[in-house]
Amino acid sequence: MDDTMTHGCCGVLPANAPLANPYVPWQPNGQPQYGAKTGLIRGTLFPCLDLPFLGMVNTEEKSDTMMHQLQALGFAVQELGEYLDTHPDDAEAVELFRQYTELYEAAVAQFDRDCGPMFQKQAVRDGRYTWNETPWPWEYRANQEG
Repeated sequence: MDDTMTHGCCGVLPANAPLANPYVPWQPNGQPQYGAKTGLIRGTLFPCLDLPFLGMVNTEEKSDTMMHQLQALGFAVQELGEYLDTHPDDAEAVELFRQYTELYEAAVAQFDRDCGPMFQKQAVRDGRYTWNETPWPWEYRANQEG
């Protein structure tokens, strides 16, 4: 056996060795969706795709902090965007995508007002670069005192 085979560098397999047996569930238009917060916890907005591995279900609730709200809204926008990549004619999903995008943008603006810039591209204020200024949003006590 040559050296490349023993170290797995070439990725060579016998002709009859399958790499995987994929299954992709069919997702028709107009499927019900979880809310953004539940979708984040379950890993999908779509109950029809919620197929827990070995029946293990994540039911841990996220707190109602601004950071978790942003995370849930961002997840919903991303998940719906991926759905719309393959279902662009689903008018309900397009409208929900628009609504979540508006909610996300409003939440980012609120975060920006309350805590400072969410994204580095928003870090110039009054002619100053403010990205490195503290307290950071996760510094709870410092933000409560300020």
